[in-house]
Amino acid sequence: MAQTTPIESTDVTPAATSHNALPKISLKTIFAMTFGFFGVNMAFSLQSSQMGRIFQTIGADPTKLGFFFLLPPLAGMIVQPLVGKYSDMTWNRFGRRMPYLLIGAPIAALVMILLPNAGSFGFGYASLAALWFGAVAILFMDLSSNVCMQPFKMIIGDMVNEDQKDLAWSWQQSFSNLGGVLATIFPFVLTWFGVSNVAPKGTVPMSVRLAFYIGAGILLLTSLYTIISVKEYDPETYNRYHHVKTQAKQKTASLWHLVKTAPRAFWEVSFVQLFDWFAFQYLWTYGTGAIAANVWHTADASSAGYQAAGNWFGILSCIQALAAVVWGFAVLSRTKPAQRKLWFRISLIMGGAGFIWIFFIHSQYLLILPFCLIGICYLTMQTQALSLFTESLNGENEGAYLGLFNCGICLPQIIASLLSFAIFPAIGQSMPGMLVIAGVALLLGAVAVSVIHPKLSANL
Repeated sequence: MAQTTPIESTDVTPAATSHNALPKISLKTIFAMTFGFFGVNMAFSLQSSQMGRIFQTIGADPTKLGFFFLLPPLAGMIVQPLVGKYSDMTWNRFGRRMPYLLIGAPIAALVMILLPNAGSFGFGYASLAALWFGAVAILFMDLSSNVCMQPFKMIIGDMVNEDQKDLAWSWQQSFSNLGGVLATIFPFVLTWFGVSNVAPKGTVPMSVRLAFYIGAGILLLTSLYTIISVKEYDPETYNRYHHVKTQAKQKTASLWHLVKTAPRAFWEVSFVQLFDWFAFQYLWTYGTGAIAANVWHTADASSAGYQAAGNWFGILSCIQALAAVVWGFAVLSRTKPAQRKLWFRISLIMGGAGFIWIFFIHSQYLLILPFCLIGICYLTMQTQALSLFTESLNGENEGAYLGLFNCGICLPQIIASLLSFAIFPAIGQSMPGMLVIAGVALLLGAVAVSVIHPKLSANL
């Protein structure tokens, strides 16, 4: 097979770090391999911030919302391990990870255009056809978005040494949050410019549909930038830097074998993620409804008040992302490997406090404060979880392990959605109450951080 060209000598410093033989990479190269996450997260942010609104607008029963939110994590559990496993074996003229981005980005953009039109094809309000169309669109959007996401995660594991890894992960998550800023603010800004934020019953407003169209275009452009700019290591260079024997590299262990032989950090960090991703699943599912109930005092998804709450949830998601970006560049980019576990715990405490605080707030502007805490938590928990896990990998089957590690993100979301069918009715169908439960889950996660035994970080 044809092989890719190694990064130019001007972009790396050949001296090995104290942790592995990977060279120091220029900031320009780290920017190129992390900036593309800006566009990918636009797709996820539009989905997470507007999905509950879309499905309630086209007539979904609020007590059954958990069903629709099962599909994205299921897609992630299937796609990301497969992309990881097979990209570990892919070496061609487009690279090792980039070919998957070439496939996933156009499909994700197409489905982003289709999803908000679930109520626009004459199926009728609350019709089974409209709901199934939306569900299938969500499924394919997540399948393709996950194909896009994995290459960005894997090239950091492939090419970044431990001394620069916290910087790279924090940049990636910061650009991810910047993409979230644009994605979540679009419906509000478009409404401010005069785009209609209301529509006939059962139809998603033009402000939301246009936001998805713009997001699809940005996803394509940013993915193209990364594909053009990042030159992955060829097999020989990769093996040399990671101390992988060529013969060993040709072996293809099954995903089940990799699970059975996974490093301890795989299970320890995944256990903590049972709590934190459980919590965020409820924010995405019930956030708009909780704000509509507490601030606009409505549960009618077709009302102007509910649609205003949907726009404000987008603004709060934007503020959440901005707080995360500031925190990422100001604090996390300077984090040392020995501090990873400490910051992981602190972030979950801050997030838990933010979730519970929302229950008591009835002013739309006061909601800014808890969403800042939630933003800091969201970025930090992802950055530190990835760093704590990848410090235990040795370069073999790295893509497959990162894909499998994503199951520790998806499984809690599935559990949360399934439990919602029992919890939501049990608390009187209170959407603000679901966020309190989410906050308690984050606080339990902060306690669970104690089970992690890091390789490089201090055992704090």
